[in-house]
Amino acid sequence: MHAESVVALALLPDFALILLGASLRRALHLGDHFWNGLEKLVYYVLFPALLFSGLVKTRIDWSAAAPMIGVATGAMASGMLLGLGARLLPISPMSFASQYQCAFRFNSYIGLAVAGTLYGVPGIAAMAIVVGLMVPPANIAAVWMLARHGEAGLWRELAKNPLILATLAGVAANLAGFQPPAMLLHFLGRLAEAAIVLGLLAVGAGLRIVGAGGAATHTAAGYLLAVKLIAMPAVALLLIRWFGLAGIHADIALAFAALPTASSAYILAQRMGGDGARVAWLISAGTLLGMLSLPLWLALR
Repeated sequence: MHAESVVALALLPDFALILLGASLRRALHLGDHFWNGLEKLVYYVLFPALLFSGLVKTRIDWSAAAPMIGVATGAMASGMLLGLGARLLPISPMSFASQYQCAFRFNSYIGLAVAGTLYGVPGIAAMAIVVGLMVPPANIAAVWMLARHGEAGLWRELAKNPLILATLAGVAANLAGFQPPAMLLHFLGRLAEAAIVLGLLAVGAGLRIVGAGGAATHTAAGYLLAVKLIAMPAVALLLIRWFGLAGIHADIALAFAALPTASSAYILAQRMGGDGARVAWLISAGTLLGMLSLPLWLALR
C-alpha cells in the first residue's frame, strides 16, 4: 500500500467526523444556537483540557522541539508574505483584508486531532506547543490587517484566549515537573476524549459552500487557497529537509503547515465589518480540499 494511502486511511475517521457534522446540521435542524453553543463548549472547556493534559503527561525535549518550532514559524511567515499578493488582484480593500488571514491561519481542532491520531499523547503535546506559539502572531496579523483603529482590543483578546492560556499553563507545569493527581488526570482525559469528536463535528457543521462571487473573487480565492494548502506546506517540507528533521517533530510541523483555515477567521471578519461571506467560503473550500491535500503532504515527508 502506498504511503499516502496509509496516511489517508489513518486520518479517515477524523475527516469522516467533519463530514458527519456537516450532515447532522442539515439533517437534524438543530439550529445555529445549538452549534454555536457546542463550539463555545469545545473552545472554552474541552480543547483547553486537551492541551493542558497532553502537555503535563509528556516530558518535552525543548532542544529537539526547537527545529519543529522554527519550521512552523517559517511556514507561517511565508503564508503571511505570499498572502499579500492577493492585494494585486481587483478586489476591494476590505475584501482583501478579510480574506488575507485565510493564507496563514490554521484550524487547531483538526491539527490536534491529526496529531493525536498519528502519535497519541506525545503528538498532541507537540502540536499544542506549535499551536500555542503560533496563535498570537496569526491573530495579530489578521486583526492588524482588518483594524482601522488601535490594537487594545487585540491584546485583551490574546490575554483571554483559552488555547494560549492552557498551553502556557501546561508548559509551566511541565517545566516545574508538576504531576497532577491521578483523579485530575482522569477527569482531564475524559474532557480531552470529548474534545476531538465534538470539535471535528463543529468544524463540519460550520461548512458553508456557496458561490464565491465574480471572476476576480474566484481568482483571489484560488490564490489564497494555493498559498495555504500548497505554498505553506511546501516551504515547511523544504525547511524540514534543510534542518534534517525527522519523526514526530517533522510530521507535526508539516501537518501544522498543511492545516486549513480556522473557522474563527469568519467570526473575526464579521465582528470587524469585513467580507464574512467570502471568508466563510474560503474556510469551507479549504477544509474540504485539506482532507485530500494534508494526507498527501504527510506522505511526501
